[in-house]
Amino acid sequence: MGSNMEEVASKKPSAPNGSSNVRVNVVINLIRTLTLTILSFITFPYVCRILGDSTLGLYTWVNTFVYYFLILAKISIPNIAIRECVKVRDDKKAFSHKVQEFFLLQAFMTLISFGLMVAIMASVPTFNDQTYMQLGFLLSINFLAGVFSFEWVYIALEKHFYIAVRSILTLALSAVLTFVYVKEQTEPARVLFVYASITILSTILTSLINCLILPKYVSFKKEGPYDFRSMLKPLIVLFFISFALTLYNETDVLLLGFLDSTKSAVGAYSVGVKGIDIIITIITSLYAVFMPRASYYYQKEDKQYFQNLIRYSMNITFFIAIPAIATMTTMAQPITALISGNYANSQYQDAYLVLIVLSIMMLTYSIGDNIYTEILLPSKREKIYLYTMLIGVLLNVGLSLLFALVIMPDHQTLGVAIATGLTDLLILIFLIYETREYALKAIFNLNNLKIIIFGGVIALLTYFLAPLLLKALPWSGSDLWKSYVLELVIMVGGDAIIYIGGLALTKEKLVSSFSPKHRKEMEEKNNG
Repeated sequence: MGSNMEEVASKKPSAPNGSSNVRVNVVINLIRTLTLTILSFITFPYVCRILGDSTLGLYTWVNTFVYYFLILAKISIPNIAIRECVKVRDDKKAFSHKVQEFFLLQAFMTLISFGLMVAIMASVPTFNDQTYMQLGFLLSINFLAGVFSFEWVYIALEKHFYIAVRSILTLALSAVLTFVYVKEQTEPARVLFVYASITILSTILTSLINCLILPKYVSFKKEGPYDFRSMLKPLIVLFFISFALTLYNETDVLLLGFLDSTKSAVGAYSVGVKGIDIIITIITSLYAVFMPRASYYYQKEDKQYFQNLIRYSMNITFFIAIPAIATMTTMAQPITALISGNYANSQYQDAYLVLIVLSIMMLTYSIGDNIYTEILLPSKREKIYLYTMLIGVLLNVGLSLLFALVIMPDHQTLGVAIATGLTDLLILIFLIYETREYALKAIFNLNNLKIIIFGGVIALLTYFLAPLLLKALPWSGSDLWKSYVLELVIMVGGDAIIYIGGLALTKEKLVSSFSPKHRKEMEEKNNG
C-alpha cells in the first residue's frame, strides 16, 4: 500500500491533463501558501499594533458579517464547477459552455446576495453607525469583484503555477501598501478604511488578471441553450453546506461580538486563532490539487488510485498539522505576542490560551475538510456533510453560550474556544464513521503513528527547553520581541531537524519519498 501511495504522487495517470504531476502541484501550492503565510505574519502584527484590539475587532466583526453574503453569492458554485468542468476540459467548446453557465449563475446570485445584504444592513441597529455601514459596503466589493475572478476555471485546468505566481505578487503588493499607508493617526476610522481598501485590492487585481488571460482557455460565444435546471439540485445542497460551514466557522466571532460591545474579545480571539487559521489554510489549500484527481478517479471507478490518493493527502495533513500543534501549544505565549505586536502587556489577554485550546483543530478541521473534498464531493454524498455541519452549528452555539455565560463568564473568549474545539472533534468522529470505508485506512495507520510519536517528542523538548532558552537571551521590555523571535527560530529549527530526522530514520513514507535512492526505485518501477 505504501508504494502505491507514492505512485499516486509520481505516476502520470491517463486523466485529463494527465501530464500534470500531483507531487509537483502539491509543492507549487505549498510554496504559494507558505509565501502568503509569511507575508501575512509580517503584516498582521503591524496592523494589530496600529488598529488596537477594539478597532481590529470592529473590522473582524463587519468582515465576518459581509462574508456570509459572499458565501450566498457563491452558493458553492466553485466546488461543483470544478467537479463538472474537469469532465469536459479536453473539449474547449463543451468546457466554454460549462464556464458560461456557471458564470451567469454566479453573477445572478451575487446580485441577489448584495441586495439582501443592503436590506439587512438597513434594518440592523448596529449599522446605524456610519462607520459600520460604510465599512460593510467597502468590504462587499470583495464578493462583487469576485464574480469575475474565475479562479475555479484555473483550478479545474490545474494551472497551479500561474495561480501561485499571481497570488504571491498581488498579496506582496498589498503588504507593501499596508506598511506605506496604514499609519497611526488621531482618527482610528480613517486608518481603518485605508486598511480595508488595501485588503480588497488583491481581489480586484486577481479578477482583472484572470479576465485578461481567460480568453486563452474559454470562448464566450454562445453555443446552444444553457441548462441551469440540472445544476439546481446539487447547487442547493452545496449552498446549504457552504452556508452551514460559514455559520460554523464564524459563529465564535459573531457570538463574542454580541457578548462584548467593545469588540475587545473579538480582537483577542482573532489573535489567538491567527496562527491556527494559517496552518489550516496551508493544509486545505493543497486539497485544490487533489479534488480534480479524486473526482476523476471516482468517476472512472478506479478504487485503488482513489484510496491511495486519499491516503497520500491524509499523510500530508498529519505531516504538517502534528508538528504545528506541538510547537504552537508549547510556545503559545511568544507566538501570540509576536502576532499581536504586544510583548509586555495584556491588551490581548487570553489570546495564548485560545491558541492552546484550538490548536487541535489544525488536525481535526483539516481532516474533516479532506473527507468532504476528496470523498463526499466526488462520490456525490454531500448531504452527509450538510447534516453534519447543521448539527455542528447548533452544537457549537449551544456549547459556546453554555461556556461563555454559565461556566466561564469571566473568560468568555476562552469558553467559546473550548466549545468550538469540542464541537469540531465530535464532527470529525461522525465524518470518519460515515466514510469509514476510505477514511479509516487513510487516517489510522503505522505511517501516521510515526508522525504522532515524533510530534510528541518535539513537544516535550520544546516544553522544557524553550523557557530555559528564553531566560538565557538578553533582551527584555520593549526589546522582548527579539528574544521571542530568536527563541522561535532556534526551537523551530531544532524541532524540524529532530522531527524530519526521526521520520527519515523510521522510514516514514512521505519523507522517504524525497530521497534520491527511493525516487530512482520508483522511476524504475513505473518505467517497468
